[in-house]
Amino acid sequence: MSDTEANRAVITSAFAAIAAGNGRPFIDMMSPDIAWRIIGATAWSKTYKGKGEVLALLKALRDQFVDGKNNIQAHRILADGDCVVVEAGGDNTTVTGKRYANEYCWVFRFERGQVVEMVEYADTQLMIEALVAP
Repeated sequence: MSDTEANRAVITSAFAAIAAGNGRPFIDMMSPDIAWRIIGATAWSKTYKGKGEVLALLKALRDQFVDGKNNIQAHRILADGDCVVVEAGGDNTTVTGKRYANEYCWVFRFERGQVVEMVEYADTQLMIEALVAP
């Protein structure tokens, strides 16, 4: 299997697990040294460095949702070599009663079978309106 197909398979499996309520494969695919950048100028927008910061980010987000999960469905997965791009949508309700139905585009970069870099493009205005700053 080529690197392209192997990387696509990792992402496809992780997003299928997320859709089924299991975020563990998503966490497991990350390198300990991952860098996750959220674009924009929101309180959430910065580069989270290392798995510890990423886990803290995910917990801060999950804590804002009624069911404690970020419900996301991948719509399209494109892969080329060490990069995989995912278009996805989420549909969540915050603990304050606001709907958080964001659309995402993530660019994942792999090294040696693990994600070392992620860039997240999303509706940052919705982040400001629906989420409490981390």
